[in-house]
Amino acid sequence: MQILRAQELGMCFGVRDALAVLDREPAPADVTIHGELVHNPEVLALLDRRGFHRSGEAGRAVPATPVVAVTAHGISDRERAALLAAGKRLVDTTCPLVRKAHDAAQALAGEGRRVVVLGKRDHVEVRGLTDDLVAPIVVGGLGDVTTWPDARLGVVCQTTTQDEVAQELLAAIRRRNPHADVRFVDTVCAPTKARIQALLELLPHVDAMVVVGGHDSNNTRQLVLRAEHHGVRTCHVAHARELHADWFAEVRRCGLTAGTSTLPKTVEEVHGWLVRLAAGRVKHSA
Repeated sequence: MQILRAQELGMCFGVRDALAVLDREPAPADVTIHGELVHNPEVLALLDRRGFHRSGEAGRAVPATPVVAVTAHGISDRERAALLAAGKRLVDTTCPLVRKAHDAAQALAGEGRRVVVLGKRDHVEVRGLTDDLVAPIVVGGLGDVTTWPDARLGVVCQTTTQDEVAQELLAAIRRRNPHADVRFVDTVCAPTKARIQALLELLPHVDAMVVVGGHDSNNTRQLVLRAEHHGVRTCHVAHARELHADWFAEVRRCGLTAGTSTLPKTVEEVHGWLVRLAAGRVKHSA
C-alpha cells in the first residue's frame, strides 16, 4: 500500500499559537479554559494532564479560578466584559481569523445592516459572533434562508464554512431578498481553504483517505464529507488507536490529511501506523 500525504494538513497557526500562550502560564491550576480550547480530544487531554481546568461550554458560568483562558473560538465582547467585571485575568487565545470575523460583523452592523452569519447555530464560534449583534440571523442551510424585511444585509461566515456552501447560501440570500443591498465579507479562514484544496488535489490519486482530527471538529468533518462526496472511501479517526488493519485490506493508495486542530504528534503516529501496515508489520484479523 502506498501512502500519500496532503501537501497542507494538520495544525494551523491559530491552534499552535493558542497552545503556545498556555505553555507560558506558570500556574495551570489557577487557569480555567472557558470551553474547549479546540475540538480535539488529544489536545484537551494534554491540557488536562498539565493541570488546567475546563468550564465546559463558554458563557454558562463565571469560572472560580483567578485566570480565565478564552479559547481559539473566541467569545463575545459582552461575555469578555462580564469576566473582567468579575475580577478575572484573561488569557486570550482567540484565533486572529476569528477576531477578524468579529470585526467584520461589527463593521457591517455599523453600516446599519442586519448581520447574517453562515454557520452552525449551536457552535461556540457562532455564539461569540452573534451575542454582540442586534437581531442577528444564523443560516446553517438553505432551509434557513427566507425573505427578510431589512433593506440592508451584511453576511459573514463561521471561519470553517466550506467555500462552496458559503457561495450557495449567499446566492440563495440574494435570490430571496432582491429588495436588499447585500454585502458579503468572506471570513472563511485561509488554513481551512488550504487544507480543502490540498485534499481535492490528492483525491484523484488515492482509493481511500484517512482523515485525522476530533470527531467534534467542524473543519475535520468538512474534510471527511468532501472526500466522501467525491466517492473516496474515507476513515475518520481522532488518533491511531482507532485504526483497524482490516479496513485497508483492499486499499492500494491511501491518502492522509488532518484537521486544523490536530497535533503534529498525532498525525505522525497515524502515518507511522500506516507505514507499518504497508510493510506487513500490522496484522489483519484472522
